[in-house]
Formats: sequence, C-alpha cells, structure tokens
Amino acid sequence: MRVVYRELALADLEQIFRYLEERSPVGAHSVTSAIYAAIADIAESPESARRTSDPTVRIKVVGRYGYKIFYSVGAEAIEVLHVRHGARRPTGRTLSSPAPMVAASTGPSSPR
Repeated sequence: MRVVYRELALADLEQIFRYLEERSPVGAHSVTSAIYAAIADIAESPESARRTSDPTVRIKVVGRYGYKIFYSVGAEAIEVLHVRHGARRPTGRTLSSPAPMVAASTGPSSPR
C-alpha cells in the first residue's frame, strides 16, 4: 500500500535523526532504519497494529527503540501522522484532524 507522510511526521523524523546524530551517527542510522522498516511493515499489513482511543488512528511501536508511529489507514494509502519516542509525554494534538500531506511514495525510504 502507498505511504504518505504528514508534515508533522516528516518534521518528527528529521528531528529524531538530528537529535540522535549529534550523539551517535551510527545509532541515528540504526534507529531511523528501524523506523522506516516498521513503516514498510505497516504498508504490508496496515490493520496489524493496535488502535488508539481514536478509532481512525493506529499505533505501531518500533521494537527495542521504543518509538511510536501513529498512522491512519485509507482506501488507497497509509498516512503516517506522527512519530515520537514512547517516553515522551503526549502532545495533546488531535492526530485525525485534516492536515496537509506532503510526501507520497509506494514505500518508505530513509532520509539518509
């Protein structure tokens, strides 16, 4: 299934990479690779992750790294809404509200 990213999700991914790259360039690549692999898994089996309290939003946890990918499943595409570490406090944003989608692909690709 095609994957599209909200501006917020793209900003999240860039911020995660920059934060980790300052501390460990190799670690930054490992974490972002794991996030993109999880997004590829979502594209293959979009209904496999658990639902949130919002029935239109699902969440997938990225294995040992603890990042959470929030996404919705549409008729033709998966929309990645937000990515954050599980230790961070929730933002209080409503993720299911309409927002611009800025990137589309047939599958995820790493920013580096």
